[in-house]
Amino acid sequence: MASFSSNVLFYSSLVAVLFLLMLNFTEAREYLVGGKTDSWKIPSSESDSLNRWAEKSRFLVGDLLVWKYDGKQDSVLEVSKRDYVTCNTTSPIAVHNDGNTKIVLDHSGAYYFISGAKGHCEQGQKLIVVTLSDKNMRRFTGAPSPSPVDIEGAPAPAPTSDDDILRASFVVAFGVSVGFCHLILFGNEREMMLWWPSWSLNP
Repeated sequence: MASFSSNVLFYSSLVAVLFLLMLNFTEAREYLVGGKTDSWKIPSSESDSLNRWAEKSRFLVGDLLVWKYDGKQDSVLEVSKRDYVTCNTTSPIAVHNDGNTKIVLDHSGAYYFISGAKGHCEQGQKLIVVTLSDKNMRRFTGAPSPSPVDIEGAPAPAPTSDDDILRASFVVAFGVSVGFCHLILFGNEREMMLWWPSWSLNP
């Protein structure tokens, strides 16, 4: 019985550790736009466009986008789909020119950003970020990438990343551990021994 109690204590501690790890891997992530400082500029080629960068990431609701740029020379405009296509800078949803712009992706769907500097958007300084909700994330996981947003140059959500797989593994492990704790709290030793391999209860 003492051995059983020791194992209960051990596995209860394991559940707590797994829970903390799961929280760490499911928290919102911060993305530096372009992957480096001063990426908010006219791209040197189509392959260097920020939408190419966005295609490589899977953005979730709650994630944070960060722009690093010279606020005296440029700005970040959040715009509508129409204004994105036409590079219209006269009626933005929001204007940011602090050089260290941070925007929380607080809803699922497409976000459209263009440069506020004259002529920059027309030369390709623009970005679309497609944000997935948790529900859509589960639907897309393991499936081929869906079609791009219905405009030219919009990125499709990227294939499942290693972080997504690791996050799912922790969720499964946490679920198994919760089931174990349920038996500890509401079952009895005999049920516990039937559920857990006998070798794990030996000293």
